[in-house]
Amino acid sequence: MARLVIVSNRVGVPDRGARAGGLEVAIRPALKRHGGLWFGWSGRVAENTPRAVKSVTHDNITYATVDLSKDDYQEFYNGFANRVLWPILHYRLDLAEFTRRDLGGYFRVNQYFATQLESLLQPDDVIWVHDYHLIPFAKALRDRGHSNKIGFFIHIPFPPPEILAALPNHDQLIPALCHYDLVGFQTEVDSANFSRYIANECGLPWASGNSFHFGNRVVQVGTFPVGVETEAFARLARRAVETHFVREVLESLSGRAMIIGVDRLDYSKGIPERMFAFERFLANFPDWRGKVTYLQITPRSRTGIPEYADMGRAVGEAVGRINGAYGEASWTPVRYINKAHSRTALAGLYRAARAGLVTPLRDGMNLVAKEYVAAQNPDDPGVLILSRFAGAAHECSAALLVNPYDPEGVGNTINRALSMPLEERRQRHAATFKVLVRNDLSHWAKRFLRMLDHPPGSADTLPLARAAGRR
Repeated sequence: MARLVIVSNRVGVPDRGARAGGLEVAIRPALKRHGGLWFGWSGRVAENTPRAVKSVTHDNITYATVDLSKDDYQEFYNGFANRVLWPILHYRLDLAEFTRRDLGGYFRVNQYFATQLESLLQPDDVIWVHDYHLIPFAKALRDRGHSNKIGFFIHIPFPPPEILAALPNHDQLIPALCHYDLVGFQTEVDSANFSRYIANECGLPWASGNSFHFGNRVVQVGTFPVGVETEAFARLARRAVETHFVREVLESLSGRAMIIGVDRLDYSKGIPERMFAFERFLANFPDWRGKVTYLQITPRSRTGIPEYADMGRAVGEAVGRINGAYGEASWTPVRYINKAHSRTALAGLYRAARAGLVTPLRDGMNLVAKEYVAAQNPDDPGVLILSRFAGAAHECSAALLVNPYDPEGVGNTINRALSMPLEERRQRHAATFKVLVRNDLSHWAKRFLRMLDHPPGSADTLPLARAAGRR
């Protein structure tokens, strides 16, 4: 395969000491196998005119980053990407705050990224673009005359055309995806929603298989659920549960069962609703009071956006209300932590938890759910409680699936998880673990790149993704 070029909003430069995010965990193995270039924003906001591309090479991967100006950051990142696209793609039209200035900044930064990457590109590079920040990026490259194979993968949900059509100027933005050679989604529902948009709003003709014609290009559409390094994470968890940190946490519980939730502070994660559900659990099942502790680890994110600060206060108030109403001098029902933890620490905590509470209101995949299952002791596993609106629910169907908008139902399911017989826990865990091994993280990247690297209709391409729900 030709050189691989990854393009994303943020670049996971390895020497910064920060914990790897979900995107970094997902794509770094593919870059290590192929070697190549990872290009995107440095995370820095320049006071003056942004500097040229800065590059560093590490383990056969070149990391190339650019800064953003203050206006670009506000309009592209804080504005259109996170206050318009993020809520709309998570089905939250009520939270979108559209301005034409932010839309202009979004297109301008995509053009700026394309200009900066152009000088680094080679004619046969295979380009893999990631996520909602960069929807028009392929068009910006095509307009500059580049004919490279370019794939796009969106890590978050993709809503139905009825929701997308409510976005002002959606007809300028969403059709820009047609400039990619392959557009990939987490679930078949997301893929089908895109297919419906193309049919309803663009009227483009479909080719054979899961592809459609756009000018002289055939655009492929595929479903590629992101996995985790299942067996490697299981090995990590076996070691991590014996670390001083995890032992100290378990000792502090004084023999109580632990429920764990790990999420960024984001309204899509349903943390206030989850707190209410735990509150209903304590109210309806008093025998569990004093016998179970709920540990919620929630690093803060996007603190410059008012909605996130408001949500942080709401969650803090809910925690205080629950602990005030049900806590005792010797027992705190909810431990709420706003600090990020290492991958090793989380692996050990997952393994030690009797239940994993993963209840987003809407999520593209949610790798916490998969890591929780991977971390379990197969002889005495915990139980995953999972929102049916997370992409992971399609693979983790043996989990206890819940409606996060129903706190009474989630509270009842918490009781069921904590009371579940060992044999049922083993059966549910084994079924899900088998699925996760089959769709390991390395398989995800290989499937996407193989489909991108083969022309539509080839024998190697068609089996990789089922038709995207077309009618």
